[in-house]
Amino acid sequence: MPHKSPQVSAVWQVKMTGHFSEAPDTMEPSKDSTVTKSETTDGEDQQVSVPKVAPGSITEVKALYAKPDERGREHWVTKEPADAVDAAENSETARYAFLVRKRKSYDSRKKYDVDSIIVQSPWLKKSLGVILEGYPGITTNLNRLVFQAPFHPFGHRWNQFAEMLERDDFEEPIAKEHLQLLHDVLFEELKNAIAAKSDLVKNNVIDFEHAWTIFEPGTLIYSVSDGKECVFKLTSSQTAMDQRRGLRFLALNVWAVDWDGTKFGKNEAQLANYEFPGTNAITSLRAYPLEFHPQREQLIKRLTMRGKLFERFAGYHYQAYQGVALGYGRCGMIRHNIESRIIIDCEAHNRFLPNREVELRALPTMNKASASSHIVSNGDEEVDDEDSDLDRFNDENESDFIYTPDSNDDDEGIRSKYRHLEPEELLLAVPYVRGYALKPKLWLWFYVDQIEPIKFAENAFTSLVIPSQEKQLIRAFVQSQVKYKDDFDDVIAGKGRGMIMLLAGPPGVGKTLTAESVAETLKVPLYMMSAGDLGLDQGGIEESLNLVLDMVAKWNAVLLLDEADVFLEARDSHDLERNKMVSIFLRLLEYYSGVLFLTTNRISNIDPAFHSRIHVTVNYPNLSVESRKHIWQTFLGNESAVTDKDIDHLSQVDLNGRQIKNMLKTARMLARSEDGHGREQRGHAVELRHIETVLAIERGASWKSLA
Repeated sequence: MPHKSPQVSAVWQVKMTGHFSEAPDTMEPSKDSTVTKSETTDGEDQQVSVPKVAPGSITEVKALYAKPDERGREHWVTKEPADAVDAAENSETARYAFLVRKRKSYDSRKKYDVDSIIVQSPWLKKSLGVILEGYPGITTNLNRLVFQAPFHPFGHRWNQFAEMLERDDFEEPIAKEHLQLLHDVLFEELKNAIAAKSDLVKNNVIDFEHAWTIFEPGTLIYSVSDGKECVFKLTSSQTAMDQRRGLRFLALNVWAVDWDGTKFGKNEAQLANYEFPGTNAITSLRAYPLEFHPQREQLIKRLTMRGKLFERFAGYHYQAYQGVALGYGRCGMIRHNIESRIIIDCEAHNRFLPNREVELRALPTMNKASASSHIVSNGDEEVDDEDSDLDRFNDENESDFIYTPDSNDDDEGIRSKYRHLEPEELLLAVPYVRGYALKPKLWLWFYVDQIEPIKFAENAFTSLVIPSQEKQLIRAFVQSQVKYKDDFDDVIAGKGRGMIMLLAGPPGVGKTLTAESVAETLKVPLYMMSAGDLGLDQGGIEESLNLVLDMVAKWNAVLLLDEADVFLEARDSHDLERNKMVSIFLRLLEYYSGVLFLTTNRISNIDPAFHSRIHVTVNYPNLSVESRKHIWQTFLGNESAVTDKDIDHLSQVDLNGRQIKNMLKTARMLARSEDGHGREQRGHAVELRHIETVLAIERGASWKSLA
């Protein structure tokens, strides 16, 4: 068959006879034939007699050729186009060291533009393997090695190219001859860019047309994102057009090291340097090579330290946070000011926000850290004077790592699975971790340099105003559940593994404080919610409650369902909707495996079915005078000017714990507001008169001074 032009397409139809040939275009009509229309090369129809045979039964190959019509639309015809020419690449052209393909130029200064270069010389391929070693996307030992204009790889490696030519250790003279020949061809294409780069970089500036010359793939790129300094690794770059803004930009395809809940990996992104007139300082670009940073060494140390914190926070961690965090909005990420305790847990983030799941590509030199995400930092690493940030998160802080019930590893077993990031990977680590803020109940991205260890209130439990026996029982129950929940199970697997405590009593007697104090003493998270947080829709309540129960069990947290009367109240035959809600709650409690505190003001109205599911019930009476005295002393501390005699008087006033707390808060604000004009200085300690002022406002005309 004649050679086909590269512009001619063919669809091959394989038929069944054991050899390959072109099927005849026409056959004599017979009684087993049908007459059909066939298009000629001139586009005219002709009648062709086709034998009646089963479709697909002829073992032959039939070629069809693409032929454009006057509108440029392609149609398939059986005749080879008349303008088809022999293939340009053949045994004759294969003899040359390389082929230079050219096309007509629309530049008035030259006749042709070089389209591409096809390298065929084995000596040249070997030399290029050295020059372009490690350059992404290039494999120099391919049989057909093609380089497309504008030949950016050679522009990036021009110095290495020139150095290679200077060498005198070529195995054969022909190798250097071929390399010199290619050098001469490429120099004509790249000489302007090479000269411009040299001149511009020498002056620490760049113009947009030659910006690509300083962005070689594999380069470390510096940029600032949301006010945080970051370093990325460049994969590739290309000039693109922003249609909305009508501007060209240099798109930089980069990656950074991230954590997806089970392993470290590459998080890919794109940075953009928009077109600008004239020349700009390289360091004024939104993203530029790290080597141009004026304080490069200090930056590397700073970001490497941040990377160590990032690495440490892989897995589950219970910490405190104060500052800006990023959350999800309808049109992208939005900023939140957060002051809350947080749980760092990317695996849970992916589980509970499947549409926001973190997807990473494998790191070049790292395998999956572990099938489990129960990972903490290895405390055996060397720490120098600059590791002060890491010192804040020492291993003595029990909150730093949360033991989870589905992990059978002890700390040593977990550490043995841990693999440290390489130094460059630490530098490339993203500045944030993903997790959950307990106070606002939001999934957020937390900046690692704003995470702090939790300062637990060590005396929280001792300050509880409840009988010591009940206090000891509550603590023992919760502590045992947190550490040994797998030791007891129901006949049905996974059922009855939780621990449920009911705290009953009037408002302000310490029910909520009990749950807070227990969590504080055990140094585990406290998740607080009320019936209002779950909504009113039945289906929504079940879904929300299921989600919360799963989260707190996974984190080994204490769950406080405050004012749970709507779930606990006895079912009524006249209120079917609420009955369904109670039934849902009962069923979910059966399979809950964590610690749950329920608070109620109406214990007498509890549905009988709950009694068998509640392990401990604690009744809180109204506060006695002695209890109120203890609360006043606890909240006032040692900084107030209120005497013991004043406290004795204050404890006679019938107030609950929450009212005492709120009054003291207001009294402190009043004391701090007083200036130095004949009165107390700003920040003066609270005195009895401040408290009496607040009491007088609260109680009105009926209030009589204690003085």
